[in-house]
Amino acid sequence: MTNAMKEWLNVTEKKVAKIVLELKKLFPEARTELNFSTIFQLVIAVVLSAQSTDRQVNKVTEKLFLLVKEPKDLLDLGEEELSRQIRSLGLYRSKAKNLIKLAKILETEYQGQVPDSFSDLIKLPGIGPKTAEVILGVGFNKPSFPVDTHVFRVARRLGLSKAKTPTGVSLDLKKIFPHRYWLDLHHRFIFFGRKICKAKKPNCAICPFMEFCHKEELNV
Repeated sequence: MTNAMKEWLNVTEKKVAKIVLELKKLFPEARTELNFSTIFQLVIAVVLSAQSTDRQVNKVTEKLFLLVKEPKDLLDLGEEELSRQIRSLGLYRSKAKNLIKLAKILETEYQGQVPDSFSDLIKLPGIGPKTAEVILGVGFNKPSFPVDTHVFRVARRLGLSKAKTPTGVSLDLKKIFPHRYWLDLHHRFIFFGRKICKAKKPNCAICPFMEFCHKEELNV
């Protein structure tokens, strides 16, 4: 992290250390709540999770993943049957269409394997920057800092970023925290955002970071 960035965000080593330590104390076991056994199943789960909760996705994939483990399995299932199986989720038709296209590309261009580079992942249908970061971190154990709505909100409230986009926030967080903490912090920021630093009614009484809070100042 550059000195200019430290001054701009008022980020100190003490602040960084406290955030890492306190979040580890609060959520030591934080990890993805999506269920999967293969990397392709992870890809399906994260695509399905758009505008849906992890619990809803897991309910759907419990049956789906008995049939689908690799891209060829999804192609054998077909778009119509996939749509039927995921119809309880939001945007299910477009998700089914994208997943079938994605599976075809993996079969024809990547020998049925999910690529492990950000540039290749974001070219796939239904995969955006956040989704690609999740796949890299959770699936391939590569340093990544995915930013969803919870991470975006928490990072800005804690004065860790002034960026207006998830990609911008991710870049700031990567500059502030050592890469060995990135994925764990991603999960812990999510848990912190869900359970304490909520969007509408944050539980400030039990927040260990009130000294850093910019919620009122930034109106976030």
